[in-house]
Order: sequence, then C-alpha cells, then structure tokens
Amino acid sequence: MNRRQMILLALPLVAAPSLVMAQAAPAAAPAAADPYAPTEVAIRDDFEVGSIVVVSRDFFLYHVTAPGKAVRYGVAVGTAELVWKGKATIGRKVEWPSWRPTNEMIERNPDAYAKYADGMPGGPQNPLGARALYLYNDRGEDTAIRIHGTTDPGSIGRAVSNGCLRMRNEAVISLFDQVPVGTPVYVF
Repeated sequence: MNRRQMILLALPLVAAPSLVMAQAAPAAAPAAADPYAPTEVAIRDDFEVGSIVVVSRDFFLYHVTAPGKAVRYGVAVGTAELVWKGKATIGRKVEWPSWRPTNEMIERNPDAYAKYADGMPGGPQNPLGARALYLYNDRGEDTAIRIHGTTDPGSIGRAVSNGCLRMRNEAVISLFDQVPVGTPVYVF
C-alpha cells in the first residue's frame, strides 16, 4: 500500500467524528420550531392534486401539490360543538373580505357579535384577515364556512372559531394565490 492509498483510506476515519456530530446535532431546538409553519409533507396519494384536505383534530390543512405530496399549514378550527366536517368546493375567493357574524353567532354571544350585525369592512382589523376562501356545498350553496386569515395568529393550533378554518395571514395569502374557484375541500 502506498502513501496515497493510505491517506485516502484514512480520510473517512478523520471525517467520521464530525459527520456523526453533525447528524446528532438538531438543526433547530424542537421547542423553537413552529409546528404550524408551512411544511412540505407526504400525504395519501388518493387525494386529487390541487385539493385541500383538513384534519381538524390535528389542526392541519394540506394543499395537495403532487400525488402523495402536500404543503401542510397550521389552522385554528371550530370549538367542539362547532366543528364543521364534510366535502365542499371553493365557490368564491375574496381579498380583504368584509365580515358579518351569522345570526347564530349573534344569538350565541350577543355581547361579542351584536355590534357587528351590520357588518365590518375588510381590512387589517377584520376577523377574516387578508383573504377568504368561501366553501360551497354540492348544490352550489354557501356553507357559511370559510378558510380565512386571522387577526389572532396565536389561535392557530387551537379549537376557538365559530366553525371556520383560520390560517395565519401569510399562509392564507399563499394558499389563495395557488387555488382556483372550484377546488375540492375535504374537512375531517
């Protein structure tokens, strides 16, 4: 064995401790990582490319980008008695939507919602946030459920809404720009 061969054989041994250490050290401390940040993930390959899948109990919305692949976003969902589940399609998309609480919301909590009975114009203070995707049923009727932004990004990952699916404004803007009217939405 000549000197060159010996050096080439020794290089992996010299580099091995640093490779092991690099693999053992996490890229970011788990506590600092945001579990609700948009992340590319694997998903069942039986959902149509382009569709939206929401798993309410896990607080995640998946936008299917390719067979078996999706971008996962964190969401806030309806409180236990107000979780909406079913299949819908995006029937309308609005930038900086106006908002009016439903009659049921006003009845449930008049102190919070009665003052908005005439509606609220779109803008940074509006509870629907920067964008809204309006979900329609198979008969073409508005379900009153929205995928929308929020003025309370700390609500993501919790069951706090009146049934709608809230996303951080930057996330809903991204999704809004990628999905057309007619996109299928499955909420489990």
